[in-house]
Amino acid sequence: QVQLVESGGGLVQAGGSLRLSCAASGRTFSSYIMGWFRQAPGKEREFVAGISRSGSSTYYVDSVKGRFTISRDNAKNMVYLQMNSLKPEDTAVYYCAASGKLNNGQYYLAQPSFWDYWGQGTQVTVSS
Repeated sequence: QVQLVESGGGLVQAGGSLRLSCAASGRTFSSYIMGWFRQAPGKEREFVAGISRSGSSTYYVDSVKGRFTISRDNAKNMVYLQMNSLKPEDTAVYYCAASGKLNNGQYYLAQPSFWDYWGQGTQVTVSS
């Protein structure tokens, strides 16, 4: 069982930056693939970024490539999402997720069904 708690959301102007954090409980954090999703009002939950158990592989949706960076610290049971050059279309509730499944690549990581545990979400609002 893994519990995930996100923090770091808020209101920022377009072009600004935010760093989201996700704290995970448990002593087996390094055995989970970690990811970030987002959901805007009236839209489906969307994969944003994922990171392998060791942190050696990262995955991004095309719309955030070059602007967002996912990272993890297995010693601290933390995963981060650094978001730069934010745009109004990045406005959403951002969710941290963990999966104990086999990593078969981004197509599978992008499916909500791949993920076993979810945080409660943190709101990110980007004003124009």
